[in-house]
Amino acid sequence: MNYNTEINSEGFAIINNVYNEFEIEKLISLIENVTGNNFENATFRKSQDLFAIRQFHKEIPETLEFIFNQNLKNIIESTFGEGFFITKSIYFDKPEKSNWFVAYHQDLTISVNKKIEIENFENWTVKQNQFAVQPPKEILENNFTIRIHINKTTKENGALKVIRNSHSKGILRTENIKVEDETICEVEKGGIMIMKPLLFHASNKTTNNERRRVIHIEFSNQQLPDGLEWSEKGLVNN
Repeated sequence: MNYNTEINSEGFAIINNVYNEFEIEKLISLIENVTGNNFENATFRKSQDLFAIRQFHKEIPETLEFIFNQNLKNIIESTFGEGFFITKSIYFDKPEKSNWFVAYHQDLTISVNKKIEIENFENWTVKQNQFAVQPPKEILENNFTIRIHINKTTKENGALKVIRNSHSKGILRTENIKVEDETICEVEKGGIMIMKPLLFHASNKTTNNERRRVIHIEFSNQQLPDGLEWSEKGLVNN
């Protein structure tokens, strides 16, 4: 099924039943095998409110054959076409009693291999030898993100809140966004949410003592200019 019209108009789409119980349990098992006592890894972040793994597809590549099942590959190809690759991936584990929340924002940066002074590439940062930069909005407008839900996600355990169609207005300051058309994006276990990077989104604290685990993967089909490269570039599993 093609979700392109919905994503272009709303900025997101929710698709349930992309993964079966076996695939979800395999993903959980592979993640737990790596994360058991490995909190010293530079790409791992652990606090009482959040555990995260950056560069997830590189840290646990064994997950890719289960992430890119036939359902997901069909959705990507029918909705966006061919030639897309992974540019960033993060695993989020929000514990049962987490007070972690995220205010409304757009995803404005990409991960790159080095810092080069290039026109319209701005707001450079570097953390743990990982460079990030805000590219021209045309790059962000063409990219998309898929969030794979390991647990049922509701408004009580921090489901994303989004402002419909806010992605169509370009890069905006948060104070210029009106929140009248806020939508809570509840997703079943084994479902996915597809979203555009410029869609304004946020999440609340957990209130129901239920865990929320999500695999967040960003995609592009674009080559960066002047020798700049996507630092986390990874192939979609075939």
